[in-house]
Amino acid sequence: MLLETHNLTASYGQFRALFGVDIAVDTGECVAIIGANGAGKSTLMRSITGIIRNEPAMVLHWGEPIGARPSAEIMKRGIAMVPEGRRLFPSLSVEENLLIGGQARKGDGPWNLEAVYDLFPILRERRKNAGTALSGGQQQMVAIGRALMSNPELLLCDEISLGLAPVVIRDIYAALPKVRAGGTAIVVVEQDIGKALAVADRVYCMMEGRVTLVAKPADVTRQDIHAAYFGEAA
Repeated sequence: MLLETHNLTASYGQFRALFGVDIAVDTGECVAIIGANGAGKSTLMRSITGIIRNEPAMVLHWGEPIGARPSAEIMKRGIAMVPEGRRLFPSLSVEENLLIGGQARKGDGPWNLEAVYDLFPILRERRKNAGTALSGGQQQMVAIGRALMSNPELLLCDEISLGLAPVVIRDIYAALPKVRAGGTAIVVVEQDIGKALAVADRVYCMMEGRVTLVAKPADVTRQDIHAAYFGEAA
């Protein structure tokens, strides 16, 4: 299995944010993680990428414990994240932001500057602009492109549609099948349930730091999601 978490727990000081979370992502899959604000979705992403350190065996990459590894090492192993809020380097151009992503991992793969520009043509036009001078949607494209430049095996997308216009969200989600076609597995963390279900092979719902539902989108009902999301029947 490409990535697994086993009984994953995480805390911020005395506050426990995750309680025994188990998820799995295999090669080429798209997995969606849904849930309300405060459900623990972003904490899960931070734990997988080493921003939050855990017990080694709580996170496995190809069966190897990585839960205590630093984030730089995890990225070099082929796990990249598009963080919530994009977090571009404000003093750098679009192209410079992208090139920094390419320094994170030396592995071979399909992603380079031209491939990213083909995925998001507007970035080719704006490549000399400061990254933070772009619209929110274009900045999100830069953040995705920067992560892809490391040619990851697994791309973690944390709230990639948050605060964006519907037309931009459509364009970003239209790019995800192309990313998968290059061999990259994807985890999409989303509050927009419809978008998440439309692209995912499997969906996990979280509530208050726990997984409350695991299902294939075709097998899950609106009532199932409502109960898993809010802990009550529709």
